[in-house]
Amino acid sequence: MNLPPGFRFFPTDEELVVHFLNRKASLLPCHPDVIPDLDLYPHDPWDLPGKALQEGRQWYFYSRKTQERLTSNGYWGSMGIDEPIFTSSTHKKVGIKKYLTFYLGDSQTNWVMQEYSLPDSSSRSSKRSNRGSTSSTHKPDYSKWVICRVYEQNCSEEEDDDGAELSCLDEVFLSLDDLDEVSLP
Repeated sequence: MNLPPGFRFFPTDEELVVHFLNRKASLLPCHPDVIPDLDLYPHDPWDLPGKALQEGRQWYFYSRKTQERLTSNGYWGSMGIDEPIFTSSTHKKVGIKKYLTFYLGDSQTNWVMQEYSLPDSSSRSSKRSNRGSTSSTHKPDYSKWVICRVYEQNCSEEEDDDGAELSCLDEVFLSLDDLDEVSLP
């Protein structure tokens, strides 16, 4: 992707859903058009460089929603975490973030995918309006598109609340501070 110098892509969850995914599902243009379409599931996560929008060690792309998340070497399995996404101004639910991890056979890897989708109510209201409508206008099917953010999770990449990066050793030392609060017999 050819981006202008100094361009950084660090969207919030709300921005990904409202300004990118909702526009894509509604067939509206998105400026800047920086997130590519990619059929994720034939690709292993380490094949994403050059195929998806990369910012740091994270890759972003649109994909079609599917239940089959298989690649030639493994599969994306749900971590069982689904977080609602709310607008910051009206606190209206605008999307869902699902966490998945990549497995090679039965072994879990450090690759994580956050899959952003629009809430089911959007697709249900769209289908309801299609049934009662005789017009030839095409209503979008919100359930077909997702935005994916893929990254390799490493202990040294985790950040503290103030944004400062901590190494694994720093985390160990910080956890030792908690031992002062524990009473031993």
